Order: sequence, then structure tokens, then C-alpha cells
Amino acid sequence: MQDVLSATFAALADPTRRAILARLAEGEATINELAEPFALTLPTVSRHVKVLEEAGLVSKRRSAQFRACQLQPEPLLAADRWLADYRRFFDERFDRLADQLRAMTAAAAREGAPLPPASTDENRED
Repeated sequence: MQDVLSATFAALADPTRRAILARLAEGEATINELAEPFALTLPTVSRHVKVLEEAGLVSKRRSAQFRACQLQPEPLLAADRWLADYRRFFDERFDRLADQLRAMTAAAAREGAPLPPASTDENRED
């Protein structure tokens, strides 16, 4: 049995499943409705929904002759809480980098050194 985070991240690893979750964030939908934007068979979409369901990200409810899928956000909230520590780590690193760049720019300005041009996508050499 996978832990909740592992199951959540494994389910989110597929772009089709992420798109299905994005659609369900707008409201419940049937498998047919979820399949509309994809060039996939209904059984394939059903398998994606099954993975999401096993990860606890989706639930189904029966309504007359069809089953509606609904987003279950709790596993996403757990993943967000786990990522929050890393988000703080990177924010602190970027803040320190910004401070360092400001100090370097100020020192260069005091010394009269020419400053490099501001970085833009046009200046990139990828």
C-alpha cells in the first residue's frame, strides 16, 4: 500500500490525469464529459479516472443511469503542505540571491564599473 503522498504524486505524474483534475475543479463530470477534449477511448479515460480514484483524488457518485466524478482535494492539500517547506527553502534562497545581486550592483555603481544589461529573453543564448 502506497502512502498518500506517493499515490498523489504518482497520479499527478500523467498530464492527462492532471487535465482531468483541472476539469473536475470546475465541477463534477461524467466519464463521457471528461473524455471530450482528449483523443482517447472511454476505457482509457476510465483507467485514468480509476488511478485518480485509487489515489483518493476523485470520487464517483451514482445519479440515475450515470456516474458523476468529483474532485476530492484532500490529497492535494497534503501534497501542498509537504511542498510548503521546500517553497520556503527556495524563497529564502531567492531572497538571499536578490540581496547579493543588489549589493553587487551597489558596489559596482560606487566603483563606477559598467553594469551588465538587464537580462531579457532576447539576450539569452540557449
